[in-house]
Amino acid sequence: MSDARTPAQIEADIISRREQLAVVLDEIGVRVHPKTIMGDAKAKAAEAVDRTAGRAFVAVNRTVSDVKAQFVSEEGAPRLERVIPAALLAVGVVGLLAVSVRRRKR
Repeated sequence: MSDARTPAQIEADIISRREQLAVVLDEIGVRVHPKTIMGDAKAKAAEAVDRTAGRAFVAVNRTVSDVKAQFVSEEGAPRLERVIPAALLAVGVVGLLAVSVRRRKR
């Protein structure tokens, strides 16, 4: 049994390989095209921004939930023992700022 190929088989293999090579070269051409590279870079930057924004949202949401838990009970009722002192403190700070502004205007 011989593994000898006919010239027609060899020529068919060469044509097939050329077609495969042409496809690969076209794919490489698309990958290295400046528009493709720029699009990939934009996509990566957008992904990084989305990831960072998502992390920031989670962190802010967690902080807001923690602060809310300090002033609202699990049942949703306000914790007056914490709300009233915080409100008085806020009113005091605003009052001091108002007095300070008035003094500066004189």
